[in-house]
Amino acid sequence: MMVQIILVSMLFAIPGGLLIAFNEIDPLKELESKSRKAVLNSTDRTNIHARLEELGKPNESDYQNFRIRQIGYCASGSVLVLVLFLFVGKSLVSALVFSAITGVALLIIIDRELTSQIKKHRVAIEAEFPAIIEMMTLAIAAGETPMQAMLRIADSAQGDLSREFSVVIGEIRAGQPLHVALDSMGRRVKSVMIRRFVDAVITATLRGAPLIEVLSRHAVEARGNQRNRVLSAAGKAEISMMIPVVFLILPISILFALWPSLTNLNLFAS
Repeated sequence: MMVQIILVSMLFAIPGGLLIAFNEIDPLKELESKSRKAVLNSTDRTNIHARLEELGKPNESDYQNFRIRQIGYCASGSVLVLVLFLFVGKSLVSALVFSAITGVALLIIIDRELTSQIKKHRVAIEAEFPAIIEMMTLAIAAGETPMQAMLRIADSAQGDLSREFSVVIGEIRAGQPLHVALDSMGRRVKSVMIRRFVDAVITATLRGAPLIEVLSRHAVEARGNQRNRVLSAAGKAEISMMIPVVFLILPISILFALWPSLTNLNLFAS
């Protein structure tokens, strides 16, 4: 067992020692550059770019940092499991199998964590949408342009949707038309409610339709969707609250009600 541990340690230590001995470079920087090259050469089959962009991380460095973190955790977990299995005396084959399983499990867990963050981001945006759309309706009704209304919301409000408006304002200042920037926001935020709002605003802006009526209709619809969402969450909470009542409180109540009768029957029987 100790021989196997020594061999594994030498397997990881010899390349690092040779790198330090025969090359005048920083091994940590070299490892980081190799990792970034591997990340750039890899294909994005799980749409990490699009999901990070939805979270407000559109840069290539954000994608590289996520991939390096993902690969680093998987490699560290696999090596740790391999060393632990060899230390406790398991065979090399079982140690390799479990280390591979650990690496794959960590890869899936980190990907699921990103998916969970995206779901929370969408829920937060849809929860903020009714108040934001009402603010935009009031601002446009007061005589402001759609860009000025979005700028006011981005400066005064706090939340994920106001940050999306800040991105839209930045794209407009960079030279993009209003409808192109809004369409980019609709494509970035994977929400049916936001997509319908963006399409309605773009259509009203390009065709010269009254924008206040469009926004008022969407505000009413957003309030209705929010009410339905709250009622649905309340129904799910009610069902979850019935589980301890049915399986815990009710059996204990029946037991307390029947226990004196069962005790008396046992006394009569004896």
